[in-house]
Amino acid sequence: MSDIQSDGGDCTEHRTAVTEDEAEALIRGICFKTGPPRTLGVELEWLVHSLELPQLPVTPERLEAAYARVRTLPLASALTVEPGGQLELSSPPAASLMECVDTVSADLDAVRTALAEDGLGLAGLGHDPRHPPRRFLRAPRYDAMETCLDRTGPAGRHMMCSSASVQVCVDAGHEEPGPLGHTRRWWLAHQLGAVLVAAFANSPLVGLRRTGWRSSRQLMWMEIGPGRAGAPPLDGEPRAAWARHALDAPVMCVRRDGGPWEVPEGLTFREWTRSRSPRPPTRADLDYHLSTLFPPVRPRGHLELRMIDAQPGTDGWLVPLAVTAALFDDPQAAETAYRAVKPLAERA
Repeated sequence: MSDIQSDGGDCTEHRTAVTEDEAEALIRGICFKTGPPRTLGVELEWLVHSLELPQLPVTPERLEAAYARVRTLPLASALTVEPGGQLELSSPPAASLMECVDTVSADLDAVRTALAEDGLGLAGLGHDPRHPPRRFLRAPRYDAMETCLDRTGPAGRHMMCSSASVQVCVDAGHEEPGPLGHTRRWWLAHQLGAVLVAAFANSPLVGLRRTGWRSSRQLMWMEIGPGRAGAPPLDGEPRAAWARHALDAPVMCVRRDGGPWEVPEGLTFREWTRSRSPRPPTRADLDYHLSTLFPPVRPRGHLELRMIDAQPGTDGWLVPLAVTAALFDDPQAAETAYRAVKPLAERA
């Protein structure tokens, strides 16, 4: 979720208004970068807790002091802070599973050591089991996000401030059909995603009460609604399906240089390009809009699988990363996985 922090860029191209046709062409052009699968990445979100008194929430002042120390570390991975104070490490693209593991493991060791000096630790849970959602970051984008998501109930605040995940990033695949083609991998990512949710569910509690879901994080995503957190239909060409879905998704906010950002209700990006009100949308607005959509699989040139709960222990995240990498990038494993989930999809 951390990519929502981008404010768009300053180049003239990004400030130029886009039409509906231009927006669709841009989405289709950037969502799938095809070619033989070569790289792998992972984004790890963590809840941060007190090592001495984990039952108590960490104060914002204590978090800020600890994060100031962590930000000075020479990490290979990008480090960001989520709205509720969760930490995220996003690996650089790696040429192999072990390269990815080695890079992220070294960065995690450094982050844990720095946090421990402030009496803090990382918790691998899909949802905070104890504390209610509490926003740590204060900025117009998060004020607007909170206002927008509150319209569908409390799930949005839980997603923003109390959830954590393992997000595995795989190449989109090549143009040719078959196990490593982008059309097959797009379909497989969604169908196999349901299996990954179940296999790695790790958030049964909210407010120390069982929700009835092994992954309460997944429950929160569902309650946000399909326009913001759902997937497009899978029976069409992936680029066209995703472009339609993105254009017909509701706009979270209209950004301003000063003052609160406007939070329109029921305005899709397609309608915004047609009405050009409250101002014409730009390429930067389109880029930002795409970052405010939270589907289970997000095409960002590569495929970002977002459905897996954060995992327990220091190295629990290795398992979903390795499983996903094997099922997507080994042709035989990918074909076996496809054959296994196809009957489930047909029955559904």
